[in-house]
Amino acid sequence: MSISLRGRSVLTLNDFTPEEIRFLLQTATELKAARQSGNEIPRLGGKNIALVTEGDSICPFFGSEVAAYDQGARVVSLTLPASHAAQRGSVKDTARVLGRIYDALEYCGHAQSVVEELATSAHVPVYNGFTDESHPIQALADFLTMREVADKPLAEVTVAFLGDGRSPVARSLAEGAAKLGMDFRIVSPPIFWPASSFIDDMSSEARRNGGTFTTLEHVGAGVLGADFVYTASWLGEQEAGWPERIRLLAPFGVRANVMEATDNPHCKFMHCLPAFHDSSTKAGSRVEKQFGLGCMEVSDAIFESKASIVFDQAENRMHAIKAIFVTTLGDEETPPEAEIVDNQP
Repeated sequence: MSISLRGRSVLTLNDFTPEEIRFLLQTATELKAARQSGNEIPRLGGKNIALVTEGDSICPFFGSEVAAYDQGARVVSLTLPASHAAQRGSVKDTARVLGRIYDALEYCGHAQSVVEELATSAHVPVYNGFTDESHPIQALADFLTMREVADKPLAEVTVAFLGDGRSPVARSLAEGAAKLGMDFRIVSPPIFWPASSFIDDMSSEARRNGGTFTTLEHVGAGVLGADFVYTASWLGEQEAGWPERIRLLAPFGVRANVMEATDNPHCKFMHCLPAFHDSSTKAGSRVEKQFGLGCMEVSDAIFESKASIVFDQAENRMHAIKAIFVTTLGDEETPPEAEIVDNQP
């Protein structure tokens, strides 16, 4: 099957077919292998990519610059004022200017509407590095990591996400897992479940592809049989609501008993980082003093254990965004070495 993503933006994984997601994962696999062997072929010579952040955004552009440089592209970092639309120029006007100068934009900020406006008005590929609603690049990196670690196809893999199921990471994982036919579970207090419309959509999409999407509030039932236990930071950039969030999420922290409850000795632990796994950070120290918790979403013992693959995930962000750069910007529709392989063990 011939697949071309040339000229496409990556705003959410929901915009892609299962075959297109598998194609991106296979391309990332091939590009990673080529880099490790020293045989990578640059395909983005002469291309210019802008990494665009909002002024107050903490953006995970990890690996984007290296991915672009490896492929022969040039990158520049730009910072838009916070609440840009209320400042000197509209997002639409900014997009039209940037689209005439750069070949592609990667955006990291807050509102999904901003990255969507950039994609509509720039007329070049736009990539969602992170918004308050979606984190597709992280999810692709995570599926790439699962694909490398699992001894079975992704369609047979079970993932339990503990914590805030409304988070952009949880939502993007759910979208991708539903497309790939995986068993994906959100395990959290019901107040942290996604909107009912999202649950209905993901459940239907998962069924169409032979998978399942469920929300559970009992940790034991939620993680039983899981191949991967995933969590993310409980705390956002804003401190409002910290005490209530910590109180509600405390029973869903990943400790040794949670990993044991999977009844799967090969279960791996995943986290998108940054992780609050001890009190060494300023926020971690404050939480320990104020709430008596030495760790939050994951214990240090699990974070540092052999089951933890968090730094494999972090590295794979570079390979995931590189696959996106190459398939959407490269002069060739398909990297010569890439062909779709359906999640080989």
